[in-house]
Amino acid sequence: MRTGRGSDQTVQGTNDDAQISKLSCVKLGYCRDDYLQHFVRKSSRRSPLINRGYYSRQAALGRLLKQFLEISHNQLGPTQILSLGAGFDTTWFRLQAEGVSPTHYFEVDFPEVTKRKAAIIANREPLHRLLGPNLAAQGIRDGQIQTEGYTLLPVDLRDLGELQSCLQSAGFQPNAPTFVLAECVLVYMEPHESAALVNHLGQHLPSAVCVVYEQIHPEDAFGQQMMRNLESRGCPLKGLPATPTLEAHRQRFLTNGWEKAHALDLDTIYKRHIDPQDKHRIERLEIFDEFEEWHMIQEHYCVSYGINDAMGVFGQFGFAQDRQQQPLPCGE
Repeated sequence: MRTGRGSDQTVQGTNDDAQISKLSCVKLGYCRDDYLQHFVRKSSRRSPLINRGYYSRQAALGRLLKQFLEISHNQLGPTQILSLGAGFDTTWFRLQAEGVSPTHYFEVDFPEVTKRKAAIIANREPLHRLLGPNLAAQGIRDGQIQTEGYTLLPVDLRDLGELQSCLQSAGFQPNAPTFVLAECVLVYMEPHESAALVNHLGQHLPSAVCVVYEQIHPEDAFGQQMMRNLESRGCPLKGLPATPTLEAHRQRFLTNGWEKAHALDLDTIYKRHIDPQDKHRIERLEIFDEFEEWHMIQEHYCVSYGINDAMGVFGQFGFAQDRQQQPLPCGE
């Protein structure tokens, strides 16, 4: 899901493009995802530069997700994940198949996206089998799914009242330890809209981490070209001028209800925080000689995260406290 009235449809199309790129990584062995194939109509092999970039992105986010899952499995009460603008993401299906999913997994996106996703789930036996026998046909038609452990909701993130109402009706528990993911979502919103969403989450989730992945550095030549390319496709990066640096990302959290915040660019994360053995494995998959462009792209994307820790469970969360651990299968 992304936002920006007048460009909603074109921005939603970035979901399809992302799934094709992820499937390219899967087919070449960068990652494992047994469910992604169901959401891609026609696969296409991407360049080594794109494949390695998507691996880096998913490995970074997967490390933080794994930390949260380790924390959640040590909790006596319920835990939950809230994926904003989830698109056709398959994380819940992988976690459920592996038996490591949290108490509940919520996904939110535009109604047009959730209707497509719900229909695919309903028509693919390997997907709806994981959801159990009580999947309601009416919910599928409305682009909404509600099961004991998984909820798909059609909501425009610009409407915070609707977001809160739908989550509450679906059983979302604001006081439970929560992992919020916004992967290339806020950057497509107007700055005041994204700030309001971050603030809403910060004010209502006392024990949570909110992880954001998006672009940075619009001020240099590469950043300017990046913005022009996406604008020409009808997907302007409306939020990028308001969060051009790592510090700006930190401040967006700190000024909107979050106790702590950190941000690192993808180049730093790849060098310092991705499992060395897995990096060695994927770096042998394809001939790769685009190192200058690789580092430049990595420096223009970042992962930032805000932390509210009322329960005292997130003291070791994040890259600063990174532990050597085996990575999740790619895509997580």
